[in-house]
Amino acid sequence: MNRKLTLAALAFIALWFVSSSLYVVDETQQALVVRLGKPVGAVGEPGLKFRVPLIDTVIYYDVRLLPLEPPPDQIILGDQKRIVVDTYTRYRITDPLLFYQSIRSVEQARAQLSQIVSSSVRRELGRVPLRSLLSEARTHIVDEIQSEVAAKAKPLGIEVVEVRLHRADLPLETSQAIYDRMKSEREREAKELRAQGFEWAQEIQAKAERERTVILSEAQRNSAITRSEGDAEASRVFADAFGKDPKFYKFYRSLQTYRQSLADSGPTLVLSPNAEFLHDLTSGPGK
Repeated sequence: MNRKLTLAALAFIALWFVSSSLYVVDETQQALVVRLGKPVGAVGEPGLKFRVPLIDTVIYYDVRLLPLEPPPDQIILGDQKRIVVDTYTRYRITDPLLFYQSIRSVEQARAQLSQIVSSSVRRELGRVPLRSLLSEARTHIVDEIQSEVAAKAKPLGIEVVEVRLHRADLPLETSQAIYDRMKSEREREAKELRAQGFEWAQEIQAKAERERTVILSEAQRNSAITRSEGDAEASRVFADAFGKDPKFYKFYRSLQTYRQSLADSGPTLVLSPNAEFLHDLTSGPGK
């Protein structure tokens, strides 16, 4: 009975020893073997690996690109303007042994890398004005920041692949002040345009009034000339007619007088039978 228990215990110990001696490195991982607190080697190849139980400790690090998005930071530019910068960084752990000796944990690495990115961004942006960030020079500035961050992160066993300005905006109070200034400027321009438009309208209206006066004057002059020519022609025609037959002309004038007088009179017209006005009406035209 005791022998069976001993064999069972030995089998359990052997099973535990085997299970504790083996560990697996995934394709997305790299491992660092630490023996009694001292790193002894890095394992980058995936597969089943061996370690010394109770003595060796395996620390896993990701071999993939890791994102880093620190909180937005307010920075003073070279022209003393303030902006809020939001950066985005991608990095990977390339040397687990150096990484462990320098930083040890990923959390500490993220904190230290955030400080490196922040100091580099402040240094580079503190040399340039705001207009540079709004021009083609922005690419060169970002490349300079990335190069500086990569150089500082390399001794830590970290490879910085990309550093980008995810967002660069003016602070809220500065944006409001700029908005108010832009609004005042647009209102001033609108007032100037309205005043200029009113001035142009006055000029157009005055020009139209002058042209209207000239056109009316010319029309009245032409009308007076035409009327005078018509009156002269009518007088000539009347004179010719009177010269050809004075009696008929006198009778025709009498009929025109009757038409105009009787048309404007009332329904009853009282006249003396011997009135000269009725001579042609009662006697008719002379022979």
